[in-house]
Amino acid sequence: MKLTTGFFASLAISAAGAAAFDVNCNSNYASYYGQNSALNQQALGDYCKDAIEDVIVLAFMDGFPSILLNFANACETTFDGSTLLHCPSMATDIQYCQSQGKAVILSMGGASGAYGFSSDSDGTAFADTVWDMFFKGNATQRPFDDAVLDGIDLDIEGGGATGYAAFINQMRTHYASDTSKSYYITGAPQCPFPDAYLGSTLDSAWFDMVYVQFYNNYCGLNAYPTWFNYGDWDSWAQTTSVNKDVKIFIGAPGSATAAGSGYVDGSTLSTIYNAVRANYTSLGGIMTWDV
Repeated sequence: MKLTTGFFASLAISAAGAAAFDVNCNSNYASYYGQNSALNQQALGDYCKDAIEDVIVLAFMDGFPSILLNFANACETTFDGSTLLHCPSMATDIQYCQSQGKAVILSMGGASGAYGFSSDSDGTAFADTVWDMFFKGNATQRPFDDAVLDGIDLDIEGGGATGYAAFINQMRTHYASDTSKSYYITGAPQCPFPDAYLGSTLDSAWFDMVYVQFYNNYCGLNAYPTWFNYGDWDSWAQTTSVNKDVKIFIGAPGSATAAGSGYVDGSTLSTIYNAVRANYTSLGGIMTWDV
């Protein structure tokens, strides 16, 4: 979906069929999927039947390097004799979404869970595991069967920074081995700058998109314009980011109950979005938590 004057129900939305996702656009719409925050989560494919979504971020892999997956009611079956989720219905939906021009990305981390690396070599080795299980590898147990994801997201909200840059570097080495499609690295820092957990990784590794969580903090959308700090993130994108073309998304709660604070109505979000679009070239669009 390409935003016109804004987005959501109160805004005018232009739909143009199944056009392929363009990371360089400033009006993309990314949504997290899998945690059922509004308690009415539908099948993944249902969100790809129109032109609204551009990126679907599957939440979460909330345990690693010992892998634990949690997609709430979207997938509750496991491989025989294992705790690893096996999600054939989601696999079919992933391929459907991709056929409609959507990028489907797996998010690692989240607000709760047991995750982190003890060394750079652990991060590098885990990238090999992720490639084998979710991308063009040959793992014997693949949660999404033969579906090949479009990228990895880091929503790191605890632990240390060790290993994440090494993980990204190795993922990008795998990405480069397959020129048949585009792959992405994304991150989801909280809005206080620099982010307490992801900040050093953002400074040292390549990111294609950064979904800044402008909620649950003093710098949330509800604090616009006084404390809303998109400018800090634009400055990082222009001066510090390894990828000087990185795109910054305005992260917003998808409903009044999706976050503790930061929700604004569609009209207010439209005003904020248009102001950012008029002043900052780093804008990538809107991210919502969650569908």
